[in-house]
Amino acid sequence: MADHLADVKKYAKKPVDEAALTKMASTYRLVLSKSDTQYVACSDPAERERVRENFLKKKLGLSGDAELDASIEATCQAMKADRTKSRLTFYYLLAEHHGKLGVFA
Repeated sequence: MADHLADVKKYAKKPVDEAALTKMASTYRLVLSKSDTQYVACSDPAERERVRENFLKKKLGLSGDAELDASIEATCQAMKADRTKSRLTFYYLLAEHHGKLGVFA
């Protein structure tokens, strides 16, 4: 968990909500345990669509494709220095951006 916390701290604009991060890690532990799903591929349009549909819309209850796509793009840009973008960090940053960390509290 310390690795995830350090990774999120690199990008988070506010102090990290460790309780929310821990809950997110628990919720997505199966996804994070597989090498082919633990990272987000920003260069893959299908992956970006999956993040929008399954995380932002279904999990966080958000709507508005253009706004959601813009937030995904902004997160991709913020993490562009990392070749391997941790899914947990990516999801945390999106939830923080949209003010939805409470979903995981």
